[in-house]
Amino acid sequence: MGRPGMSDAVKEDLWRRWRAGDSISVISRALGKPPGSIFTVLKHHGGIAPAARARRADRLSAADRELISRGLEAGASLRSIAVSIGRPASTVGRSPATAAE
Repeated sequence: MGRPGMSDAVKEDLWRRWRAGDSISVISRALGKPPGSIFTVLKHHGGIAPAARARRADRLSAADRELISRGLEAGASLRSIAVSIGRPASTVGRSPATAAE
């Protein structure tokens, strides 16, 4: 989500400039943002750029969710759907597609 009014590209530029040793005032003028906004972002992360976020590898993909949905529409059991996508039946049972059932 991030700070309103500060796009991901602007934040990347902010962190690049901070790592290069620019002061908050210099970064503020370069980005056209108030120094307080720059300070708040830096303070929130302790002056260290946050690591890039990534989804966990074991999360269901959109394709898996679609297969679950189609399997349920066809009347297949949770276990047979689970076998077809190579996941545990409990994972298939917790899928949002099964909530409508």
